[in-house]
Amino acid sequence: MPTNAETTPSDGVEHLSLAERTRLGKAARKVTPLDSQAELGSCDGRDPVAVLAGEDVTRVPELVPIRYGRMLATPLTFFRGAAVLMAGDLAGTPASGFRAQTCGDAHLSNFGMFASAERTLVFDINDFDETLPGPWEWDVKRLVASFAVAGRQNGFTRKQRDKIAIAAAGAYRTAMREFAARTNLEVWYAQLDVQTVLEKWRSILPPTQVRRTEEALRKARTRDSLHALGKLSTVVDGRRRIIASPPTVVPIEDLLPSATADELFGWMREVVRGYRESLAPERRHLLSQFRLVDMARKVVGVGSVGTRAWVLLMLGRDDADPLFLQAKEAGASVLEEYAGASEYPHHGQRVVAGQRLMQASGDIFLGTHRVRGVDGQDRDFYLRQLRDWKGSAVVEEMTPRGMGTYAGICGWTLARAHARSGDRIAIAEYLGSSDRFENALAAFGEAYADVNERDFDLLQAAVRDGRVQVQTGV
Repeated sequence: MPTNAETTPSDGVEHLSLAERTRLGKAARKVTPLDSQAELGSCDGRDPVAVLAGEDVTRVPELVPIRYGRMLATPLTFFRGAAVLMAGDLAGTPASGFRAQTCGDAHLSNFGMFASAERTLVFDINDFDETLPGPWEWDVKRLVASFAVAGRQNGFTRKQRDKIAIAAAGAYRTAMREFAARTNLEVWYAQLDVQTVLEKWRSILPPTQVRRTEEALRKARTRDSLHALGKLSTVVDGRRRIIASPPTVVPIEDLLPSATADELFGWMREVVRGYRESLAPERRHLLSQFRLVDMARKVVGVGSVGTRAWVLLMLGRDDADPLFLQAKEAGASVLEEYAGASEYPHHGQRVVAGQRLMQASGDIFLGTHRVRGVDGQDRDFYLRQLRDWKGSAVVEEMTPRGMGTYAGICGWTLARAHARSGDRIAIAEYLGSSDRFENALAAFGEAYADVNERDFDLLQAAVRDGRVQVQTGV
């Protein structure tokens, strides 16, 4: 007679009973009390400028000043670009011992809207460059800290910021406890439909916030490849070409001499062919109906500035049948030094696998390929649609009440993502039914916002001293 915790030969996975998973969660609370989650520890022993410079080695040199220019716009943009700093800081904080697939960079601007495969507008995490299995707390702490930083930037009081942080961490805790009571399939199919959420919160949000949200939804539904065709491309000598907007978008023919550009274009064709094999058969067939006609280097995000990213213009039956893809280089996760190396052969696979595991509904064209570059170096890329009803919140326009609502939605979404891969029952039991966890996280968020401001000031000083070069306004 098999036991409840038997390891079945067919899958090699240990299946613990509900009671055993519950006991693990309770035991973890004794080892790592909930109140201890407020602890940050000292971050004084590191040089943030040197740590950030260490990432520049693998980036396109002429784009690095743009990276620092974007980071230095505000303390929040600095926070967004400094995931490598926080990864090291989080490694020394208390953790329950339970792991999940983490985003690795779960700040408030890495959540947003996009189209599901069923063509509904959903809300989810939308950036997975740093994804890796690790302590689930690291994601929650980065999320809460981002709200503390954003709240300060918007001029909110400490009481208002604490309320927002508690909304984020509290929503995470209560959602995880709800997911612990659901079946595996119910958790897997759970997702956040944006229109449903808006109807739920219509009576709570201020009318101006509702109107802004409705306008954002309307705009998001127009952002697809057909819309991008008119915005990003034009016809030159009878051929469809990507429009130059240097330095953020530079077509390949403007970037390199003709012969080198032709070589790189041929190389990208090989990338697309190899990437196609990573898709499911039906999506592989769909992609095969498009041909690559142009490519351009694109500067993306804040933390990603300087990594190799390309916009690919592909056409189907005619010029009115476009598909815009983004091919982005994947490097090592900032978490690897602290959470362990990825199990996947290359980082493109790491990103794609993590995204598929954490997102409720992913991009149908999400895939990956490792290829030998024209410089002789192996490079890992992942590809996805450039635009597919994508939209994000405008943090600077949020009121305290609106940001609190948004924080709760992000907290729920992060809990659902972790519940798909981590032991949701043990984590939920660890979190418990009191508000101790969210209160501890609110204290942590404020403490880390102090650290972020000090690091921001140190980078500004490095610019004044001439140690760091910046290009602003890009």
